[in-house]
Amino acid sequence: MMHIDFEPGDYVINPKNKSWGIGQVQSIIGNKVTVNFENNGKKVINVENINLEKVNNEFK
Repeated sequence: MMHIDFEPGDYVINPKNKSWGIGQVQSIIGNKVTVNFENNGKKVINVENINLEKVNNEFK
């Protein structure tokens, strides 16, 4: 299983769908990360298929 380098509360973007806006990680179960995106609501992301990018704290 791959290593996930963020935890609940962290902010991320989906590089393939930047229009979703910044998302906050809600939970991580295995390779499924639930993220609440500002423009797209809650999404469950399989991190084996989509490489979320962590957003630095300046963006909060």
